[in-house]
Amino acid sequence: MKQIDLVYRTMTAELGQRLLDASFLVDFPTNGRFVPVTVKDRRYWYFDTPGENGRQSRRYVGPADDPEISRRVEDFKAVKDDARARRKIVSTLTRDAGLVAPDSFTGDLVEALGNAGLFRLRACLVGTVAFQTYAAYLGVRLPMASVLTGDADIAQDYAISSEVGDSLPPIGEILQSIDSTFKAVPHLSGSPRSTAFRNSSGYRIEFLTTNRGSDEYADKPAEMPALGGAAADPLRFLDFLIYEPVRSILLHKSGVPVIVPDPARYAVHKLIVAGRRPNDAQGLAKRQKDLAQAAILFEALPLANMGNSLAAAIEEAIDRGEGWRDAIRHGLTFMPQTDWPAVEPKFRALGFDL
Repeated sequence: MKQIDLVYRTMTAELGQRLLDASFLVDFPTNGRFVPVTVKDRRYWYFDTPGENGRQSRRYVGPADDPEISRRVEDFKAVKDDARARRKIVSTLTRDAGLVAPDSFTGDLVEALGNAGLFRLRACLVGTVAFQTYAAYLGVRLPMASVLTGDADIAQDYAISSEVGDSLPPIGEILQSIDSTFKAVPHLSGSPRSTAFRNSSGYRIEFLTTNRGSDEYADKPAEMPALGGAAADPLRFLDFLIYEPVRSILLHKSGVPVIVPDPARYAVHKLIVAGRRPNDAQGLAKRQKDLAQAAILFEALPLANMGNSLAAAIEEAIDRGEGWRDAIRHGLTFMPQTDWPAVEPKFRALGFDL
């Protein structure tokens, strides 16, 4: 595996900068204003726009200590949208650099969710669609077999959804703006709340959240005030995956700015998840993809000068207790021998007993 040429890595960085600028132009028109609000001793930016009858409409922007957000709060009036130039960059990265692009349906779906405020509200794209963005983030070419998918997964921390004080428009309406056949999937628990939506061709989008650690919430959909009426399934280990996520790019149209897990956390999480898959046909297929994606990232991260990040993610998972260590060991038992050289030394270097 090799990194793409420096010129393409530079273009990717330029695209990311332009996308963040462009997203602020779309989300925050110049007739509004940014307002700092302190919540539980931490400052956040909100955006006020004039509403009907003189009332202000307020939307959440993000933490005031995020330097990228704060810088744009200062100069957002000067931001200009350059979609045509960005489209050329995306075309060059996918055609000439060989970076992976999503299928057009997935790209349109994620773009619609992003434009509706999904990532502004600190939700996180997870699963294979998130993995697709690591090609641009790390500057490496990914094998096509590892990036194919027929669904999309979205995660949001439960506390964030409860406290952010803002929400997406009705989630069903957003999805149906892309495909009118999207319908809510009944939850297995019998709850009236839905955590997944599916269209007539079987494409599924699912919402996930962090496990709050009590049996009271196990196997029950969690109400998520920020997700436009969607609930979310609480999952163990998800808090590790979505802690301190990163900005990346979905190479679709003029580029779609997204929030995804740190790729080092994604790699370790995939090892854990692989060992927990059921042994039926679907579970085995997902396990194979989990392990392939983990092995690719274990090889790619050091190439992208992120070996220390990978070591830190491994060490944190190991330090979380014997249950986590057992889960890692169990996942590693399924790792193909051909991928073992890329993975095994990273654990040995930290003194982890395999």
